Amino acid sequence: QVQLVESGGGNVQPGGSLRLSCAASGFTFSSYWMNWVRQAPGKGLEWVSTINSGGGGSTYYAESVKGRFTISRDNAKNTTYLQMNSLKAEDTAVYYCASGAYAYWGQGNQVTVSS
Repeated sequence: QVQLVESGGGNVQPGGSLRLSCAASGFTFSSYWMNWVRQAPGKGLEWVSTINSGGGGSTYYAESVKGRFTISRDNAKNTTYLQMNSLKAEDTAVYYCASGAYAYWGQGNQVTVSS
């Protein structure tokens, strides 16, 4: 059974940091590209970041998060991460991890940036 279980969200003040984790099971994690996608209140899904399969040497970011967010993966732990720094109010959203071609999705994790 495929599962993507996210953790690490919460409330943070503007300028703060959070790290999201996405633990995978039920498929060969190292063979899959992994993505982070978010949905802000009242808006559609927005792609945030992608990391390639294997060693994860290639990473991609939306312009809105470039320079502030870092995606990474640990294949030994079947986990991908999203380190979020210099958070802004407009980063408030539910964050989802999703596998390569978006076949598998996590349950979503709320991130709220507010003073």
